Amino acid sequence: MSTAKPVADISLRPYAVADALDVCQAVHESLNELMPWMPWCHPNYSLHDSRTWLEGQVNAFQAGTAFEFAIVSSAGRYLGGCGVNDIGQANRRGNIGYWVRTSEARRGVATAAVRLAYQWAMENTNLLRLEILIAVGNVASQRVAEKAGAVREGTLRKRLLLHDEPHDAVMFSLIR
Repeated sequence: MSTAKPVADISLRPYAVADALDVCQAVHESLNELMPWMPWCHPNYSLHDSRTWLEGQVNAFQAGTAFEFAIVSSAGRYLGGCGVNDIGQANRRGNIGYWVRTSEARRGVATAAVRLAYQWAMENTNLLRLEILIAVGNVASQRVAEKAGAVREGTLRKRLLLHDEPHDAVMFSLIR
């Protein structure tokens, strides 16, 4: 993994249920960019959807089954989300997922967040491998993985289901 400093001045913090409105607003701002790649994103995404998801993530974090973070600017503005999830203890691996609100895209926020999530996981879990699975068509997200230092391992056929449609996906990894 690259040891270069992140371009963006951001931090990660565990989500709180109180983030529901910020998350909902960021999702609505970013619908066009998120919907093709995020199966949870839809035009009717509501404050209730946001709150329900956050309640689950707060519990998962406490239980150690998933670690979802709010990406925030140095001024405290909500920029998006990044997390370590889909954890498989049998092989000590997890997935890193990320998204950044449209108004903050292309500023190094996602790359910095991935680096911080990797660092957090190496310091706070026993995971050996973090995977980043990205739909073949999501070129911007693939660039983030590469800039964060992840190694491209190959293309997996029909590996992702996005809005009930199978998609090929590129597998990237970061290892301990």
